[in-house]
Amino acid sequence: MRVTLGGALLAATIACSSFAHAADVAAGKQKAEVCAGCHGDNGISQMENIPSLAGQPDQFIQWQLVYFRAGARKNEQMQPIVEQITNEDIRNLGAYFSSLTPPKPPADDDPDLSKKGAQAAVGRRCASCHTDNFAGTKAVARLAGQREEYLVKALHDYKAGQRVGGGQAAMADVAYPLSDEEITALAHYLAHL
Repeated sequence: MRVTLGGALLAATIACSSFAHAADVAAGKQKAEVCAGCHGDNGISQMENIPSLAGQPDQFIQWQLVYFRAGARKNEQMQPIVEQITNEDIRNLGAYFSSLTPPKPPADDDPDLSKKGAQAAVGRRCASCHTDNFAGTKAVARLAGQREEYLVKALHDYKAGQRVGGGQAAMADVAYPLSDEEITALAHYLAHL
Protein backbone atom coordinates (compact mmCIF):
# COMPACT_ATOMS: atom_id res chain seq x y z
CA MET A 1 0.00 0.00 0.00
CA ARG A 2 2.85 2.41 0.78
CA VAL A 3 4.39 1.94 -2.66
CA THR A 4 1.04 2.76 -4.26
CA LEU A 5 0.51 5.79 -2.03
CA GLY A 6 4.12 6.94 -2.59
CA GLY A 7 3.73 6.53 -6.35
CA ALA A 8 0.46 8.45 -6.29
CA LEU A 9 2.06 11.27 -4.30
CA LEU A 10 4.99 11.41 -6.71
CA ALA A 11 2.65 11.54 -9.72
CA ALA A 12 0.58 14.30 -8.09
CA THR A 13 3.72 16.31 -7.30
CA ILE A 14 4.95 16.03 -10.89
CA ALA A 15 1.52 16.96 -12.27
CA CYS A 16 1.25 20.01 -10.03
CA SER A 17 4.79 21.18 -10.76
CA SER A 18 4.17 20.99 -14.52
CA PHE A 19 1.28 23.45 -14.16
CA ALA A 20 3.62 25.92 -12.46
CA HIS A 21 5.84 25.86 -15.54
CA ALA A 22 3.16 25.71 -18.24
CA ALA A 23 4.05 27.66 -21.35
CA ASP A 24 2.24 30.87 -22.21
CA VAL A 25 1.57 31.05 -25.96
CA ALA A 26 0.57 34.74 -25.77
CA ALA A 27 3.83 35.60 -24.00
CA GLY A 28 5.68 33.55 -26.63
CA LYS A 29 3.98 35.51 -29.39
CA GLN A 30 5.02 38.78 -27.81
CA LYS A 31 8.60 37.59 -27.33
CA ALA A 32 8.68 36.32 -30.94
CA GLU A 33 8.19 39.81 -32.36
CA VAL A 34 11.98 40.14 -32.58
CA CYS A 35 12.13 36.79 -34.42
CA ALA A 36 9.84 37.98 -37.24
CA GLY A 37 12.60 40.13 -38.76
CA CYS A 38 14.39 36.98 -39.96
CA HIS A 39 12.00 34.05 -39.45
CA GLY A 40 9.02 35.91 -40.95
CA ASP A 41 5.53 36.82 -39.87
CA ASN A 42 3.81 33.86 -38.25
CA GLY A 43 7.13 31.99 -38.31
CA ILE A 44 7.24 31.56 -42.09
CA SER A 45 10.62 32.70 -43.40
CA GLN A 46 10.95 34.68 -46.58
CA MET A 47 14.74 34.98 -46.23
CA GLU A 48 17.26 32.69 -47.87
CA ASN A 49 18.94 30.21 -45.51
CA ILE A 50 16.67 31.20 -42.62
CA PRO A 51 14.36 28.39 -41.49
CA SER A 52 10.64 28.68 -41.03
CA LEU A 53 9.70 27.99 -37.40
CA ALA A 54 5.92 27.71 -37.77
CA GLY A 55 4.71 24.22 -36.87
CA GLN A 56 8.07 23.03 -35.57
CA PRO A 57 7.69 20.72 -32.56
CA ASP A 58 7.71 22.55 -29.23
CA GLN A 59 10.64 20.60 -27.77
CA PHE A 60 12.67 21.03 -30.96
CA ILE A 61 12.35 24.83 -30.75
CA GLN A 62 13.23 24.79 -27.07
CA TRP A 63 16.32 22.64 -27.52
CA GLN A 64 17.62 24.72 -30.44
CA LEU A 65 17.29 27.88 -28.35
CA VAL A 66 19.13 26.19 -25.49
CA TYR A 67 21.91 25.09 -27.87
CA PHE A 68 22.23 28.63 -29.24
CA ARG A 69 22.19 30.16 -25.76
CA ALA A 70 24.84 27.70 -24.51
CA GLY A 71 27.01 28.35 -27.58
CA ALA A 72 26.78 24.77 -28.90
CA ARG A 73 25.12 26.20 -32.02
CA LYS A 74 26.54 29.45 -33.31
CA ASN A 75 24.98 32.16 -35.43
CA GLU A 76 25.93 35.84 -35.39
CA GLN A 77 22.32 37.03 -35.55
CA MET A 78 21.04 34.58 -32.94
CA GLN A 79 23.72 35.01 -30.27
CA PRO A 80 22.73 38.48 -29.00
CA ILE A 81 19.06 37.46 -28.96
CA VAL A 82 19.45 34.18 -27.08
CA GLU A 83 21.73 35.76 -24.49
CA GLN A 84 18.70 37.80 -23.37
CA ILE A 85 16.10 35.03 -23.07
CA THR A 86 15.14 33.13 -19.94
CA ASN A 87 14.09 29.50 -19.56
CA GLU A 88 10.50 30.72 -19.33
CA ASP A 89 10.94 32.64 -22.60
CA ILE A 90 12.25 29.45 -24.22
CA ARG A 91 9.21 27.44 -23.06
CA ASN A 92 6.88 30.19 -24.29
CA LEU A 93 8.60 30.51 -27.68
CA GLY A 94 8.45 26.74 -28.18
CA ALA A 95 4.74 26.72 -27.40
CA TYR A 96 4.07 29.70 -29.67
CA PHE A 97 5.93 28.50 -32.76
CA SER A 98 4.56 24.97 -32.43
CA SER A 99 1.02 26.41 -32.33
CA LEU A 100 1.41 28.09 -35.73
CA THR A 101 0.30 26.59 -39.04
CA PRO A 102 3.32 25.20 -40.92
CA PRO A 103 4.27 26.80 -44.23
CA LYS A 104 2.34 25.69 -47.28
CA PRO A 105 4.82 23.99 -49.61
CA PRO A 106 5.33 25.49 -53.07
CA ALA A 107 4.16 23.62 -56.16
CA ASP A 108 6.69 20.97 -57.14
CA ASP A 109 8.45 22.25 -60.26
CA ASP A 110 10.66 19.15 -60.61
CA PRO A 111 8.80 15.90 -59.80
CA ASP A 112 11.71 13.79 -61.07
CA LEU A 113 14.04 15.43 -58.53
CA SER A 114 11.43 14.84 -55.81
CA LYS A 115 11.30 11.17 -56.77
CA LYS A 116 15.07 10.91 -56.32
CA GLY A 117 14.76 12.75 -53.01
CA ALA A 118 12.06 10.35 -51.84
CA GLN A 119 14.36 7.44 -52.66
CA ALA A 120 17.18 9.09 -50.69
CA ALA A 121 14.83 9.64 -47.73
CA VAL A 122 13.88 5.95 -47.72
CA GLY A 123 17.50 4.87 -48.16
CA ARG A 124 18.65 7.03 -45.24
CA ARG A 125 15.65 6.08 -43.06
CA CYS A 126 14.73 9.75 -42.49
CA ALA A 127 11.17 8.85 -41.45
CA SER A 128 12.43 6.76 -38.54
CA CYS A 129 13.14 9.99 -36.65
CA HIS A 130 11.25 12.70 -38.53
CA THR A 131 8.00 10.61 -38.83
CA ASP A 132 6.33 9.23 -41.94
CA ASN A 133 5.01 12.64 -43.02
CA PHE A 134 8.24 14.43 -41.99
CA ALA A 135 6.31 16.67 -39.54
CA GLY A 136 8.84 15.91 -36.79
CA THR A 137 8.03 15.01 -33.22
CA LYS A 138 9.19 16.03 -29.77
CA ALA A 139 12.79 17.24 -30.18
CA VAL A 140 13.03 16.18 -33.85
CA ALA A 141 12.62 18.85 -36.54
CA ARG A 142 9.76 19.22 -38.96
CA LEU A 143 11.22 18.94 -42.47
CA ALA A 144 8.07 19.00 -44.60
CA GLY A 145 7.61 22.40 -46.22
CA GLN A 146 10.89 23.82 -44.87
CA ARG A 147 12.83 26.21 -47.11
CA GLU A 148 14.72 24.18 -49.70
CA GLU A 149 18.00 26.10 -49.60
CA TYR A 150 17.97 25.95 -45.79
CA LEU A 151 17.63 22.15 -45.91
CA VAL A 152 20.58 21.99 -48.32
CA LYS A 153 22.65 24.16 -45.97
CA ALA A 154 21.67 22.13 -42.88
CA LEU A 155 22.56 18.82 -44.56
CA HIS A 156 25.92 20.20 -45.71
CA ASP A 157 26.59 21.52 -42.19
CA TYR A 158 25.80 18.11 -40.66
CA LYS A 159 27.93 16.37 -43.29
CA ALA A 160 30.89 18.66 -42.52
CA GLY A 161 30.44 18.31 -38.74
CA GLN A 162 29.72 22.04 -38.43
CA ARG A 163 26.29 21.69 -36.86
CA VAL A 164 25.93 20.31 -33.38
CA GLY A 165 23.17 19.76 -30.87
CA GLY A 166 20.41 17.22 -30.43
CA GLY A 167 20.62 14.38 -32.91
CA GLN A 168 23.94 15.64 -34.25
CA ALA A 169 25.59 12.23 -34.13
CA ALA A 170 22.69 10.56 -35.94
CA MET A 171 22.45 13.38 -38.48
CA ALA A 172 26.19 13.40 -39.14
CA ASP A 173 26.03 9.64 -39.68
CA VAL A 174 23.14 10.05 -42.13
CA ALA A 175 24.48 13.12 -43.94
CA TYR A 176 28.15 12.17 -44.27
CA PRO A 177 27.71 9.61 -47.07
CA LEU A 178 25.21 11.77 -49.01
CA SER A 179 26.47 13.08 -52.34
CA ASP A 180 25.78 16.68 -53.32
CA GLU A 181 23.19 15.37 -55.79
CA GLU A 182 21.42 13.38 -53.07
CA ILE A 183 21.40 16.42 -50.76
CA THR A 184 19.87 18.56 -53.50
CA ALA A 185 17.23 15.93 -54.28
CA LEU A 186 16.41 15.26 -50.63
CA ALA A 187 16.04 18.97 -49.85
CA HIS A 188 13.82 19.47 -52.90
CA TYR A 189 11.59 16.54 -51.96
CA LEU A 190 11.15 17.63 -48.34
CA ALA A 191 10.56 21.29 -49.19
CA HIS A 192 7.70 20.32 -51.50
CA LEU A 193 5.87 17.95 -49.13
